[in-house]
Amino acid sequence: MNPSDFWKNFRLGEEVHIAGSFIYNGLRRFHELRKLDYTDDLFEFLYNLSVGLERLLKIAVVLHEHTDATDQDALEQSLITHSHLDLVARVQKHVTISLSKPQNDLLQLLSTFYKTLRYDRFSLNSVYKGKKETEAIRALLSKYLGIKFPDKSLSFGTPNEDRYRAFIGRTVLKISRTIYKIVSDRSSELGLYTYELQHSSKAYSVFGREWNMGDEDVLWKELLIFFMNADPSLGYLRFLKGIRPLDFDPGLVDDYLDCFKSDASKAEVMDELESHYKEMDPKERKERLEIMGFIGSPGVYFDDAEEGDEPPQGDVD
Repeated sequence: MNPSDFWKNFRLGEEVHIAGSFIYNGLRRFHELRKLDYTDDLFEFLYNLSVGLERLLKIAVVLHEHTDATDQDALEQSLITHSHLDLVARVQKHVTISLSKPQNDLLQLLSTFYKTLRYDRFSLNSVYKGKKETEAIRALLSKYLGIKFPDKSLSFGTPNEDRYRAFIGRTVLKISRTIYKIVSDRSSELGLYTYELQHSSKAYSVFGREWNMGDEDVLWKELLIFFMNADPSLGYLRFLKGIRPLDFDPGLVDDYLDCFKSDASKAEVMDELESHYKEMDPKERKERLEIMGFIGSPGVYFDDAEEGDEPPQGDVD
């Protein structure tokens, strides 16, 4: 395999996974948002998404434009751009790309964000006009979902609703899968395997399966039900049952469940966890952390209970 094919086969194959990871992270961030009012939350969503789609489009550009006769330096310089729609136009010179109006508008929003909005707060003029990310997202949702947001933020904020999550998820995945198919088709034409995906990767979730972010909420809920109802004689569950639970507040169950789906919720509950650990003496804390280290570790095996064994008593510290 010559250096050109090696580059397009392996290095761009790595870029497919990198692009997919950024796209996944952006979708994950928007999915877990409770409100649409905080610039840092929306910045994280837009940044991950803009980087992921830009890199994916650049893979498609290289696969279609590069030949052995190409001026390598000129091609590489031409890739120093953050205009998603310009990259789409370059790919469209070689293959038809069918993107809807919402998809094109989202790509334009991402280009604007990446070229200007992400640096806007470094300008003194930003003192007069803030929350541009919030305004951009609201404008997109208003245009295609027929929503009229209030001119001023409500005192309790603007909730992120499931219909917003569904629209963003549907739009992003359609763009991503359309461009990935172009990458896949072109690499196959060239006899390359740039399109291959690791089955357990974030990129596989985005490009390789019929999936949306809401499916992952169903997964953790089903697993939680499984653990609560599984055979108590299973060694792993006996081990877990034998650990004395911390004194969390039963009245905050909803907040605790949110930790399975939201990094922000984890941050809120971490304060309570730290308080529980501070109340332990150093020896007890050290032993408990060692026990926590066993849970989920590869290669740790627990024998299942045999007939006549006593059930766990919840006294492991």
